[in-house]
Amino acid sequence: MEESGEFPKWDELIPDALGLIFKNLSLSEVLTAVPRVCKSWRRAVTGPYCWQEIDIEEWSKNNKPEIVDRMLRLLITRSSGSLRKLSVSGLSNDDTVLFIANHAQSLRTLRLPRSEINEAIVGKATVMMSILTSLDLSYCISIGAHALEAIGKNCKSLTSLRRIMHPLEVIDKHSQDDEALAIASTMPRLKNLEIAYLLVGTSSIIEILENCKHLELLDVRGCWNVNLDDKFVKSFTKLRVVGPLVFDYYDMNGWDNCSDYSGSSGYLAWDFVAGDLDDDEDDDDDDDEEEDRELLDDFWEDDEHAIEDVEMWFYDDLNALDAGYDWPQSP
Repeated sequence: MEESGEFPKWDELIPDALGLIFKNLSLSEVLTAVPRVCKSWRRAVTGPYCWQEIDIEEWSKNNKPEIVDRMLRLLITRSSGSLRKLSVSGLSNDDTVLFIANHAQSLRTLRLPRSEINEAIVGKATVMMSILTSLDLSYCISIGAHALEAIGKNCKSLTSLRRIMHPLEVIDKHSQDDEALAIASTMPRLKNLEIAYLLVGTSSIIEILENCKHLELLDVRGCWNVNLDDKFVKSFTKLRVVGPLVFDYYDMNGWDNCSDYSGSSGYLAWDFVAGDLDDDEDDDDDDDEEEDRELLDDFWEDDEHAIEDVEMWFYDDLNALDAGYDWPQSP
């Protein structure tokens, strides 16, 4: 193309356009190669244009909590308050949850499955998440009815809740009817409710149906004490009930794999990125930049696939529903 001024140069494109273009690159390229091209490209990848939606759920399952924490803070900081969707698994640091909440002014969808969060932190964090519409607290065994009640009272716009449990995690519990009643009394706008394998009875589910009149999906698979009358269910014309019977096959190895992090060197990719790519725009010393570049280049060559489990989301529709339900499998 001739430099006639008819088309803008690559380094003159607006950050929004660059963000859409960078969507076609691998994450390792976005974090390590793109920032070195020019200052405008660096500003695009260190700003909010690429980080309005962050999904590191799969990657975080296989990495140490301290590495997940560092990467999460880096990417959320880059979002500059424009974060709309966040998915991460296995959080164990209360400060990290509060950090997310402090940057949640635009957050609509939050997925925190298998996180070691307690009821006190949930109460503090949800006060700052008033516009949240979709929440996933599946396999979070340290919270109960009090946390769900706080969520319902603080997140008035909540329309989707996933509170799926693993059957082996609730085997020693007598009942979780109090959780169902907390949902019924504080979340009247729910449209999708997934509580597979929760230890609840028929009366608690009826309470939910009578109070959450906008429900379109109710997942009670594995809730063996639930026995709903067909005529009663059909009176809710927009409602689809799944369960309590389960017809799939449970793979124990699948559960074990997703509940553990790997001790391999895979987490080092994020360690390098989080530690070596700072966000200020001042030019670093040339010698230091060259050393950082050599470190990162050597690492990507040795571990080129370590980062591929992390997904990047850019400008999807705010109202788009997540595909599928990721239901747990039966034992």
